[in-house]
Amino acid sequence: MIKRLLATFLIAYLLLPVRVLADEGMWLLALIQQYNIEKMQKLGFQLSASDIYDVNNASLKDAVVALDYGSCTAEFVSADGLLFTNHHCGYDEIQSHSSVQNDYLTNGFWAKRGEELVNPGKTVSLLVRMEDVTLRALQGVSSSMEEAVRNEIIENNKAFIMDSLTAGTHYDAQVKSFYNGNQFFAFILETFKDVRLVGAPPEAIGKFGHDTDNWMYPRHTGDFSIFRVYTGPDGKPAEYSENNIPYHPKKFLKISLGGYKPGDFAMIMGYPGTTERYLTSFGVDYTMNIVNPIRIKVRTVKQDIMKAGMDSDPKIRIQYSSKYASSSNYWKYSIGQNQGLTNLNVVEKKRKIEADLTNWIQADNQRQNQYGDILSVLKQTYIESEKLQIADNYINEAIFGGADLVIFAWYNFGLFQELSAETPNEQAIAEKVTELRNRESKYFKDYHAPTDQKILAAMLKLYKENVDLSMHPGIYEEINKKFKGNIDNYVKKLFEESVLVDQEKFQKFLDKPKMKTLSEDPGFKLMMSFLDAYRGIYMLNLQAQSKSMRSERLFSKSLREMLSNQVFYPDANSTMRLTYGTVLPYEPKDGVQYKYYTSIKGIMQKEDKNNPEFVVPARLKELYQNKDFGRYGVKLDDGSTDLNVCFITNNDITGGNSGSPVMNKNGDLIGIAFDGNWEAMSGDIAYEPDLQRTISVDIRYVLFVIEKYAGAKHLIDELVIVE
Repeated sequence: MIKRLLATFLIAYLLLPVRVLADEGMWLLALIQQYNIEKMQKLGFQLSASDIYDVNNASLKDAVVALDYGSCTAEFVSADGLLFTNHHCGYDEIQSHSSVQNDYLTNGFWAKRGEELVNPGKTVSLLVRMEDVTLRALQGVSSSMEEAVRNEIIENNKAFIMDSLTAGTHYDAQVKSFYNGNQFFAFILETFKDVRLVGAPPEAIGKFGHDTDNWMYPRHTGDFSIFRVYTGPDGKPAEYSENNIPYHPKKFLKISLGGYKPGDFAMIMGYPGTTERYLTSFGVDYTMNIVNPIRIKVRTVKQDIMKAGMDSDPKIRIQYSSKYASSSNYWKYSIGQNQGLTNLNVVEKKRKIEADLTNWIQADNQRQNQYGDILSVLKQTYIESEKLQIADNYINEAIFGGADLVIFAWYNFGLFQELSAETPNEQAIAEKVTELRNRESKYFKDYHAPTDQKILAAMLKLYKENVDLSMHPGIYEEINKKFKGNIDNYVKKLFEESVLVDQEKFQKFLDKPKMKTLSEDPGFKLMMSFLDAYRGIYMLNLQAQSKSMRSERLFSKSLREMLSNQVFYPDANSTMRLTYGTVLPYEPKDGVQYKYYTSIKGIMQKEDKNNPEFVVPARLKELYQNKDFGRYGVKLDDGSTDLNVCFITNNDITGGNSGSPVMNKNGDLIGIAFDGNWEAMSGDIAYEPDLQRTISVDIRYVLFVIEKYAGAKHLIDELVIVE
């Protein structure tokens, strides 16, 4: 009995996902009253759980939205639908509207009503309500059935639930799995499709530090951009129209100029993407030795090629700036994550958890019958599928995430299907052609064929050299036969002949689309060859996953059963969550302590006129030298004035939280979250309370840039500011 109690205590101590601290966990809003509100209030929170989430009355949930279905987060800050988010969350739109003549990336952009820029395809989703639908989702499911059958029943149940929850409304619904398929919640959403760019600082502010400072602290980045949501005249979501009106949210955030000090309460709401806090040691090992090394290797090659092109021509710099930033973000993250997981010895900690769980299972016959094989099955599945997983990661990173040509060829697949139908439907063909015409102008605006040619050749070589021969697509046989294995010569010929790499050729094809043209196009043939390979890899993956999914589900279930007195927060899955904690400095290593904030003085100290990542705009230097900070400055003890730029808290966030509001004890906006710190890159898998910090841009710096730097006071006048 004593051994069992000691073992349970040891597990509770070691099991990072369930060591519930005030600052750990991404919590579901509807459960705040049950699990969190008392702890939050002890930390200083002044509001109630219903102030955060209320279905019948306006609450903070109505002020926080998902951008592009959860790729980022944003918050309403005015009664006329004004949104604050991160600069990097609006980067695609800023870049797409930029040209050599109108370089908004370099110069910034600030619009008045009527000047705001339309962004087809950009969306904002608002949570209407959520509810537990576990019983309905698992209706008809039994513990004895095959995992594939179980999944099919659940998917059918989910479709019925979503239809029933949205019938007769303009809402959307999602049913999401929690705890690896042990629980299900439905989320009813209202999605807006007219989202216009209002403002963005120049890159020298919004991306100050660029790749060098990415994931690092101390930080001095003014990472924000501004959008506005529009609706139809009836106030409901609508596609863009000149007749649309600004959206009037039920709730928008007041903005506080009161600042913060160490120990002050801080709360973040948003749409965190993915965490894997319940991953086994085998899964961590797979991430460290397959996923991250492949991502780092492939993206290093791709980014070097893009960078060379960008450095050679201002037009190419604009064309590839967003692509490069997108690629480099998780390239650097993967490097940091592996370092963090190694430094924290996460694999060994997970193994200890699994050893103690095994002892708990073996202590009871019923538990042995239910859970006895889960760890051995998971271990064996990872071993048996190693070659398959290497191929899967390379085909996603190097091929479908490599050269633009491959993805553009994939966009033509729908047209190919219509053209090759036994009885082609002219109307369907015309619709596909229209879709491609709408896509091709943006595609070719940001396309440089010589750069893409180099990327494609490099990616094909990487796949060939690193993936088992049994999973090579047929295109390599053609390269061997016709080009004697010379990939460079093959790619050169492809780019000479394909209609997919030249806008004029492609437009002529769309004028008279023929199935033969596509089927014989070398770029399309390349894509189809890898698509066939991907389908084979996918089917083999499904077989492996059917074993691992069951074991992962039972692993999660057994942990929750063993530690039934613990409160488990679910992994992030792009649904709205809340995390709470405090403003707090940290010590990354012996003898080093980072303050809880940075100031504009640090921008001037980092300035490097010879490094484009650390250029300081002349206007910003002028304001600094004159200490012209307006009401956004901070009085120091010596009587001088400073301006805070960024600050850190111990909130628990991940990708998708970018742009999330950081709120004080009154629910007022004090900052916009935009990054995590390098020392805690392991955080998606293992939370480390002593090191993990959220980096946010101070809202006072945001307002200073809008008003004093850009002179866009009309935007300041929309806000409700609490002095």
